[in-house]
Amino acid sequence: MTAQDPQPHPVASRASVPATAARAGDTAAARLKERIYATITLTAVVVALAEGDSVGHGEAALTVAVAALGVWLATLVADEQSHRALTRRSANRAEIRTALHVSSPLLLGAVGPLVLIGMSALGAMDLVAALLIGAGVEVATLFLWGWRTGLRMGNGPVSAMVSGLLDTVIGVAVVAVKLLGGH
Repeated sequence: MTAQDPQPHPVASRASVPATAARAGDTAAARLKERIYATITLTAVVVALAEGDSVGHGEAALTVAVAALGVWLATLVADEQSHRALTRRSANRAEIRTALHVSSPLLLGAVGPLVLIGMSALGAMDLVAALLIGAGVEVATLFLWGWRTGLRMGNGPVSAMVSGLLDTVIGVAVVAVKLLGGH
């Protein structure tokens, strides 16, 4: 087996299937964690914009985009710093691709609010309404992820509803703390 032709041994290939599935599950969990973090952070930003004094469409869009970009870049820096601290080396290309893949949901969290701000700029609705709708959609998303997780755990629909409500309450509480802290 050469670096150019990575053909694994058949026995090693079968043994690595559970490990590959575990890594895929870990990656999916990490991506979901990042998306939930972005949802909570951007909800706080959007609500703060809605409460602000006469913010314009351009400023609102720029604030949302820069907040998402800033959180994403901070995550990449933190990932690289922790990687170097633990492994005593910089990330290789595969590890960088994985970090980019895992952290990309941090950018996706801005899409909904940006679309709504754009619709508002086109006259479809008031900017404050667009921002509050965006925040509402983000909070509803927290509920759906919690509900879906509750269902996947197999404890039934009532447990799923409780899980969704708990995630929503926690998300709203974090947004409130961020707003009270002057986010």
